[in-house]
Amino acid sequence: MYAIVTIAGQQFKVEKGQEIFVHRLDGKTGDKIELKDVLLLDDNGKVVVGTPKVDNAKLMATIQDHVKGDKVIVFKRKRRKGYRVRNGHRQSFTKIMIDDILTKSGQAPKAVKKEEATKTTKEEVVPKVEAKAKKDTPAKKATETKKAAPGKKTE
Repeated sequence: MYAIVTIAGQQFKVEKGQEIFVHRLDGKTGDKIELKDVLLLDDNGKVVVGTPKVDNAKLMATIQDHVKGDKVIVFKRKRRKGYRVRNGHRQSFTKIMIDDILTKSGQAPKAVKKEEATKTTKEEVVPKVEAKAKKDTPAKKATETKKAAPGKKTE
């Protein structure tokens, strides 16, 4: 069984027992975290694709360690100007271990539709559209419509 999940803005293909490095997460070493942004589940050939997320599916993970990545050197230079800048950067990562991929017991997970995931209704959308229509549009400036005569500079 594997899943494709969104963690800290990136998508990962994960399996039970796998250790991965993700962008820095809040929490201490040894904390258990629950990841609910499951985009796809594959259970021995039974594939469930979420729209955008899979309902009743989540991942349980444990924070193993907080580490830093390799140093990346950023070097800027402009020729013939004497301009040289050298900077280094190390990205912070969190090492997590996937403990389990959970679904609702006894049932295959269902895909959540986009409308259900955002939980917006027509009543919520209509007033926002009307409010945008009521705003006044700014008048064009006279300087924008004038054309400069050839050979003359305008300020």
